[in-house]
Amino acid sequence: MMRRFVADLHVHTLLSPCAAVEMTPRNIVWQAVDHKIDIIAITDHNACDNVPAALEAAKGTTVTVLLGMEVESREEVHLLVLFDKMRQMKEWELFTKAHMSGRLNDAARFGAQFIVDADDNFIAEKNELLLSSLTAGVAEISAQVKRLGGICIASHIDRPVYSIISQLGFIPPDVELAAVEVSRHMNAQDASVRIPAIGDLPVITASDAHVMEDFINGPKTAFYLEQPTVGEIRQALLSQNLRRVVV
Repeated sequence: MMRRFVADLHVHTLLSPCAAVEMTPRNIVWQAVDHKIDIIAITDHNACDNVPAALEAAKGTTVTVLLGMEVESREEVHLLVLFDKMRQMKEWELFTKAHMSGRLNDAARFGAQFIVDADDNFIAEKNELLLSSLTAGVAEISAQVKRLGGICIASHIDRPVYSIISQLGFIPPDVELAAVEVSRHMNAQDASVRIPAIGDLPVITASDAHVMEDFINGPKTAFYLEQPTVGEIRQALLSQNLRRVVV
């Protein structure tokens, strides 16, 4: 049976150096339950180490956690990548690690990068600098995500930096996008008019939360799905099999 799911497909945990320490997987899941957010995607910068904790924290709740990451391409374009299966995510993580800059994080300058478990216990601090570009370009990244069976969404395309429009000025035809995301500063319904480069691509919106207040009050996208999966979200973005998007 088809039903409406409220989704936030762009949420950072305290693994992202720019996120607040309150953004633990457990706290995010609990707030999602309290505020009736059905689907969350954990999308830390160039890493997915806190995804398992979010999956564990969501067990027994009404919240579905999608496996995700926000990657930064060689062109300094931010892209959300989402997967259904952990094996897909692990293979994607290998691709990401192979294309990291090799720079180490300066926690005093950029912020700490904490890995925790589902009970907020400290596990480790990640040493690699996550706020850096991969050596892979947008087309290569999107093609790899497609090969693995995931979907790729261009992040906050209305922002003046780190968006595919700000960095490239257009969306290259060889980039395999399932959708584009606009920030809280743009109405998703107006996006294709204000940014003609979007063309016919579906538009979603999300909180891009780095603090809990933004997660609770930030924009969300509703999907009509039978199951809260990446595969069904792909169908909704294509308006297939009665699945659809409501922004």
